[in-house]
Amino acid sequence: MEGRKEINLREAFNAVSDVVQNRPRPLRELDQIYMKTGDMLLQCELVAQWADKKRLVFIGDGDAISVCVSYLMHRKILDCGPTNVTVFDFDERICSAITRFADKERIMNLSARLYNCLEAFPATSQFDCFYTNPPWGASNDGASINVFAQRGMEAVGYKGEGMIVMADDHHMEWPQRVLHSVQKFVLGQNFYVQKMASMLHQYHLDDNPELRSCNLMVKSLPSAGWCGVSEAIIDPERQANFYGRKRDLRIKYVRERKRVDYGKAHDDEYEYEDYKE
Repeated sequence: MEGRKEINLREAFNAVSDVVQNRPRPLRELDQIYMKTGDMLLQCELVAQWADKKRLVFIGDGDAISVCVSYLMHRKILDCGPTNVTVFDFDERICSAITRFADKERIMNLSARLYNCLEAFPATSQFDCFYTNPPWGASNDGASINVFAQRGMEAVGYKGEGMIVMADDHHMEWPQRVLHSVQKFVLGQNFYVQKMASMLHQYHLDDNPELRSCNLMVKSLPSAGWCGVSEAIIDPERQANFYGRKRDLRIKYVRERKRVDYGKAHDDEYEYEDYKE
């Protein structure tokens, strides 16, 4: 973007490393898959420019892009970005990690709230743009992505912009089906696809390390708006295979087991072997 200063890569990577160190481990059975660090940095710069001077909401954020953007701004490594960042996530570990990091670094415009996207959204029409990197919907043709996108649209009052991150592969069938389903859903909500950055990010994904994701950037029509009421999603078809075929939806929240040694190795991960006398 014209007029923006070039970022200091060493400072930027070290800052992202601080965030990654603070991030809880992903729960693969709940489709938590983390973006690789280099792609996270590029994504943060893009998000900061896209959401500059806007109120940004994250509908889920296992990657911790919200924290990276806020921290890079706070450290003045980025000279643009959102005025306020709020994260809604059903994983208490993620919410607590964000809260602890924001408190430690005195980042006043970053906060997190425990929330399950199947419940009615508690803060409709309070934001300007939304970001979501939801479960990719391989087993439900994108229905899970559409739920997260709907909550994002409610958060901006169906009048704003969104960035939806989802699987993107030009040779596999299911990502193409999902992309079609999501675009069709978005169009039906008086949003349109503003642009798409294809095959942009890589992930720590053991069973398919080459699978990438895209940024699908959507925007409401100028005449759009909303005065409705958010409601819980109880339709079985929208709930089916939400986190894949092996996981049902009885989980309301992922609760954090409180510890006093955050940031240190768990004592069940290692043992010492001493020199023999």
